[in-house]
Amino acid sequence: MNTGKFAFTHGLQEIGQGCYAWLQPDGSWGWSNAGLITDADASLLVDTLFDLELTGAMLDAMRDATPAAARIDTLVNSHANGDHCYGNSLVEGAEIITSKATAEEMGEVSPAVLAQLLENADAMGEAGAFFKRAFGPFHFDGIEIAMPTRTFEGELEVPVGDKTVRLLEVGPAHTRGDILIHCVDDRTVFTGDILFIEGTPIMWEGPVENWIRACELIEALDVDIVVPGHGPITDQSGAKAVREYLAYVRDEARERYDAGMGIPEAARDIALGDYASWGDAERIVVNVATLYREFSGSDETLGTADLLKLMAEIAR
Repeated sequence: MNTGKFAFTHGLQEIGQGCYAWLQPDGSWGWSNAGLITDADASLLVDTLFDLELTGAMLDAMRDATPAAARIDTLVNSHANGDHCYGNSLVEGAEIITSKATAEEMGEVSPAVLAQLLENADAMGEAGAFFKRAFGPFHFDGIEIAMPTRTFEGELEVPVGDKTVRLLEVGPAHTRGDILIHCVDDRTVFTGDILFIEGTPIMWEGPVENWIRACELIEALDVDIVVPGHGPITDQSGAKAVREYLAYVRDEARERYDAGMGIPEAARDIALGDYASWGDAERIVVNVATLYREFSGSDETLGTADLLKLMAEIAR
């Protein structure tokens, strides 16, 4: 999955003619990737980061690397999770584009909510300790999300100088409105959190078949470079690995659902095999809960506190 062509080191890497990836090892909770596509003095930024400090450092590095980043023309948010959009306000003057579904979801978990949860984490027992380990490194106070100024459904082409960038909506999958950012000329695709490489995917939304089809689409694209939402740069083999994980967990969860096993028992019972070496394997809890909701056709599932507690137990 990690092809070894690009080192998984923190910071900016040029991956094509005026195309860059911003990487944040180790790719765990909140440590997301981003990207920059340029041509002459035109620029498109793929995602911002989880807080203003991290996003500011990234933008400074991009300005140092290319004059085209002095003023970002277009910002595309791949989905609604805060580690891909909380830094939007620092990209002043840019047109902010995302899918209609992502724009609707983006304001539902505000930075203030995460700041409050961190403040109260010590009173939440094991669940709070887990939350603090995952999100404690980030600073959510004082963040106001800059919302999208343009939305689309399905597919949208955005010019960046003479380059063609295709925005392909593949959600709901990881979240409600996931999109791929395909730079045709640079033979590169930025996948957002459709791909976690060397880390466990987390299915907040589903359905799982949409996510599997999204992986198949990446595998079919005429690209050489695949930049995931988390983890090292890869190629189509990374999409294949995520697709196989999703299919495996779907089938294993279905067996246990049909046998009447509850979510906590199923999450503990599924043998992850080689996938156990992927980071954040405890996300099996959320994946099973989402699959059970899909199997039952009901919105009922475990609450956030219960999910955190069970993930903490499995991580331990």
